[in-house]
Amino acid sequence: MEVSIDQVLKSGKVAEACICYTGDILDSRKKKYNLDYYIKLAKEIEKTGAHILGIKDMSALLKPHAAYKLVSALKDEIGIPIHLHTHDTTGNGVATVLMAVEAGLDIVDTAFNSMSGLTSQPAMNSIAAALKNMERDPRIDLKGIQKVSDYWEAVRPVYGKYESGLKSGSAELYKYEIPGGQYSNLKPQVESFGLVHKFNEIKEMYKTVNEMLGDIVKVTPSSKVVGDFAIFMVQNNLTPENIYRKAENMAFPDSVESYFMGMMGQPMGGFPEKLQKLILKGKKPITERPGELLPDEDFDGIAKHLRDKFEFEPTKKDILSYALYPEVFEAFLKIVAEYGDLSRLGSDVFFHGLYEGEIIEAEVAEGRSLMIKLRSIKKPDLEGYRILVFEVNRNRREIKIKDRNWSNINLLSQSGEYMTEMADPDNKNEIGSPIPGTVVTLMVKEGDQITEDQPLVVVEAMKMETRITSSIAGIVSTVNIKEGQQVKAGELLIIVK
Repeated sequence: MEVSIDQVLKSGKVAEACICYTGDILDSRKKKYNLDYYIKLAKEIEKTGAHILGIKDMSALLKPHAAYKLVSALKDEIGIPIHLHTHDTTGNGVATVLMAVEAGLDIVDTAFNSMSGLTSQPAMNSIAAALKNMERDPRIDLKGIQKVSDYWEAVRPVYGKYESGLKSGSAELYKYEIPGGQYSNLKPQVESFGLVHKFNEIKEMYKTVNEMLGDIVKVTPSSKVVGDFAIFMVQNNLTPENIYRKAENMAFPDSVESYFMGMMGQPMGGFPEKLQKLILKGKKPITERPGELLPDEDFDGIAKHLRDKFEFEPTKKDILSYALYPEVFEAFLKIVAEYGDLSRLGSDVFFHGLYEGEIIEAEVAEGRSLMIKLRSIKKPDLEGYRILVFEVNRNRREIKIKDRNWSNINLLSQSGEYMTEMADPDNKNEIGSPIPGTVVTLMVKEGDQITEDQPLVVVEAMKMETRITSSIAGIVSTVNIKEGQQVKAGELLIIVK
């Protein structure tokens, strides 16, 4: 954190440094994250020269009276403004904000009422109205923010499938400590693994995994570690007691391995050594700041690479995007090159596509619109291609596209339905996918000589990446998948001989 703060200060910009709230300072039995811990951390941050102290309460664990106690104590101990970011998953978000304001809070994050509550932030309109005519009145135009809230109320249903599934605040989050943003993703992630019937079990396992890790601060990316690990435990019928016996030869999710390697820093209290050894399987973890291991970035080289490969002049933003997320940015450029600027489509079409018979108006250029109707979607042929029939300004158009859910190893059954070839779990030569998802990286090709524990494939599902390794040494005889392909849990990926 100090390195980042120093760079911001040198540039003359405003530096805000955050402490992450977890636990419950009102519970005297909890000693790890007590009030003294937060005060000490806040003082250390102030000494770095940071201009603002942020409190990140991602799991909505900061109860109203705890907020008053924490902010009051911090206002007595430090002299820089305090900024609170909390969620409303427990249903107490508005009360938490109002109590923090009463204690002298300077800045708070909120959301327009139609986009607030649950895993989002507390309600702006309600808070502003509650503080009207009070000493801390923010003097916000209530009529104006209601108009904005009404607009987003009409937009929100388009993104309905990304909602958390919660219908009301849930006080059980004080027990599970799942961050609001992660809770929104957790259910779709669990569904993608075919474990939705075990959602409650996974929430319980989330708490168990946190305890196995020594009770860590759960904010991206550490919260992802706990979530990925919890799903992995439930999926493989693991418990804290049998994991050392059953998971000895298992490939753990990438996020879990990265955490225990020290790539997310050193947690307060250190790593549980026995668990760390099980997961790293002989790899030596780092103890220094991960950023110190990064080589210098060649921005000119990135610009040349983008210019040569994609034939466009990259902006500084493009170069930084590639430096941070090279695979994601290249995938974005490929999609733009193939499909054009999809940002011109309405959100409903972008996320959900067209239904057969549906008509839309799409602005394809400034002042130029097309009337598009999807007439029909044909069944896939033996190579997995479908014919889509459109009307564009009443002119018939046909497009042939590959169905990404179709695989070249699929076999046609007697009923005419496609069947997936599965790996034999008792045959070490057949390597299957432990999770359903997308093949994001294929590291070998047919004929390659490989060693035991060599990484072969990375499969991703709902932000959870799993690196699949070989349990034996040998030669890759068959590769049944390719990058970008959707695979099922247990599907045959590679054969080694």
